[in-house]
Amino acid sequence: MNTHSFLLEITTEELPPTSLRQVAQRFADEFSLALQQAELSYHQLHWFATPRRLAIQVKQLAHQQPDKQIEKHGPSLAQAFDAQGTPTAAADKWAERCQISLKQAEIWQTEKGSWLRYCAQISGKLAETLLIDCANQALKNLKLMPLMHWGEHPFPFIRPIQGVVALLDDQQLPGEVLGIATSRTLQGHRFLGEVTLTLQHADEYPQILLKHGHVMADFAERQRYIRHQITTLATQLEGEVDLDEMLLEEVTALVEWPVILSATFDRQFLEVPAEALVYTMKKDQRYFPLYDQQKQLLPKFIFVANNAPADPSAIIRGNQQVIRPRLADAQFFFNSDRRQPLENLLPRLKTMLFQQQLGTLFDKAQRLQSIARQFAILMQVDLSQAARAALLAKCDLASHLVSEFPATQGIMGMHYARLSGESEAVAQAIQAHYQPRFSGDVVPQQPIACVVALADKLDTLVGIIGIGALPKSDKDPFALRRAALGVVRILVENQLPLALPSLIATTVLANHPLRLPNQQVASEVLDFILNRLRYWYQDQGFSNQLIQAVLTQQSTIPADIAARLHALSLFSTTETAQTLVTANKRVTHLLTKIGDPVELPLAYDSALLTLAAEQQLAQQINHLQETLPLAINAQDYSAALMQLTTLSQPLEHFFNEVMVLVDDPKLRLNRLQLLYAARQLFLQVADISQL
Repeated sequence: MNTHSFLLEITTEELPPTSLRQVAQRFADEFSLALQQAELSYHQLHWFATPRRLAIQVKQLAHQQPDKQIEKHGPSLAQAFDAQGTPTAAADKWAERCQISLKQAEIWQTEKGSWLRYCAQISGKLAETLLIDCANQALKNLKLMPLMHWGEHPFPFIRPIQGVVALLDDQQLPGEVLGIATSRTLQGHRFLGEVTLTLQHADEYPQILLKHGHVMADFAERQRYIRHQITTLATQLEGEVDLDEMLLEEVTALVEWPVILSATFDRQFLEVPAEALVYTMKKDQRYFPLYDQQKQLLPKFIFVANNAPADPSAIIRGNQQVIRPRLADAQFFFNSDRRQPLENLLPRLKTMLFQQQLGTLFDKAQRLQSIARQFAILMQVDLSQAARAALLAKCDLASHLVSEFPATQGIMGMHYARLSGESEAVAQAIQAHYQPRFSGDVVPQQPIACVVALADKLDTLVGIIGIGALPKSDKDPFALRRAALGVVRILVENQLPLALPSLIATTVLANHPLRLPNQQVASEVLDFILNRLRYWYQDQGFSNQLIQAVLTQQSTIPADIAARLHALSLFSTTETAQTLVTANKRVTHLLTKIGDPVELPLAYDSALLTLAAEQQLAQQINHLQETLPLAINAQDYSAALMQLTTLSQPLEHFFNEVMVLVDDPKLRLNRLQLLYAARQLFLQVADISQL
């Protein structure tokens, strides 16, 4: 079967750099779906993206749709024709739906009678007649961000479209894509290479752009090139580069012909905390900072230009001139802030609103201090330092530098606390209490920092949920999901044996003066946090069955839940696991049949155990009732599960040799209670019947 190469390129004004990859991948997905719906098979589909173009190249595309054999059944002859043989309305309407005349229909004889039927062989449409429609369909479904209109153009798009190239092998496909006529003319780099290029064959893309247009159209290849050149240049400069992946992604989306250069700034600016300098270099200028072997910031940086002059000195000078006033601002704000102790910024928080119903940041600081005192008692850490760190945690938000560079919040608070003579534990807690700031970020590890971080996150959760502002769909303006996951991660990764209800109750009490309207705030916050825990473990690859088996036990200590889950996950892969699960399910099934186990006696009567199999089971249950709590209390759930496997054989003998539901009511209840005792042992780790 003949196959083809297809190339579609959309040239636009500059596309949003932070979402270029997402747009390009979505475009490829939508085009693939359009081909699937058009019944056009292919071997490979590859996407390309630069600041000024989106492109799709399809390899080994089918020549046409597959042929189809259609068969459409119509009404019976009795319904299709009257006594005089005249077609009825039913027959006419059926023929109209089939887009045929009744003469094209045939009579279909069956055991149940005669019917009208239409059969035909339909040839598949050629790919060249379908591809433009596929392109329009894919682009119209590309609704990742607001679309814009330009001029009198009838079709909106992410950015104004300047040209469309559509080639099937060497054939230019006629038509319009989003109202723009197709051509075979590519646009090269704005300043380098040939301005326009004529594409003769779809397979020439993207090599022709690279060779003659000075455009690296392949996003992934361009990113690999930038990464390699930056690391190579950093080595030559005897530094270690901060190769931030998000920044690398953005820079890749900003250039078509990357040229890697380095520049310097005045060493005097190194008096400013490095985080503020790095923030403005990365955030404002898209520069890559350099560090020495001691991780100290160097007065050098690497940047990526989109031009390649013979002499790059003018570009380097320009970037040095641009960065100087930004660094000077940071220096000025830092020197201005450090003239007074951090504590002096506390009154300014009274003018900064946290939330209309929850008061100012000063009010929040007072609550954090109260909550931190109680949490410090629970965690047995220095109460005065925890309260001090909590009170000062938000002060740097009122500083000049953080107002100008918001991402340095907490970090500058740490520096200002040190300059103000605060203890190192307090300073580190101010910086770390925002952690984890994003997915994959580290959690606070120092005890004081954990106290303040938990207090901050739980205060936000209780306050916002307390006023009835739970997140809806993807809208989460107060980042409650991140706060809840932060609480879970801090407790789990630091193995803090703290129960969520007590932490939440303490926080609710601190919020009591606000008279939160939601009376169910404590239970809703608990459910919200446990749901985030569930999603977190799902993301880590734990099955729903494993998670449910542990959460069914209604444990509210995240560190304990984690220990149970990891033990159960490891145990479920062993050969003995299935034997234990099967035994547990037999017990659960039988107890479920007789109703509520609470109706059973509190304990079985050993005197009524007359058969050897039930005596053997009772003996093993008695043994486990003594030894299992030792493993449970030590949170050695792997050992506890292995101990439970010793019930498998006695239970198997019991079910094979003992009739449970006998006529004698005392004997029946006693045997049920024996099984209930076994069931309670199983539940001490997890409800493994969920597996």
